[in-house]
Amino acid sequence: MPNKRKLKLMKYNIDDDLYQELFYFCKRYKQREDDINSMYGLTNINTDGMPKGNSIGSQTEAKAMRILKFRKENELIEQSAIEANPYIYQYILKNVTQGISYDYMKVPCGRRQFYESRRIFFKILSEKR
Repeated sequence: MPNKRKLKLMKYNIDDDLYQELFYFCKRYKQREDDINSMYGLTNINTDGMPKGNSIGSQTEAKAMRILKFRKENELIEQSAIEANPYIYQYILKNVTQGISYDYMKVPCGRRQFYESRRIFFKILSEKR
């Protein structure tokens, strides 16, 4: 379980299960970025001239839809962080997506303000998702 201390998210109607869901959604941020980058470029396509009837739609279309989905999910995280606190959103992003603790970042605000902004981030993310 990622939270070592009891979180103060109940005032935002976020229970432990919902927090876990949001937590792991954020943790996949980097993986989605890597997937987006790996989907660009050419793929090995069999061009033997024979029609293939085992799939509906094109591979390019499916790839584009996946890229769009991953981008929207990551933008949702980014926009939620900006709305939570536009002055420290990049630190919130590092914390929720990479797990970097407040203690290892030079956040230009106090610990309480940072973690309150982080709680607001989860509230906003919960509402938008």
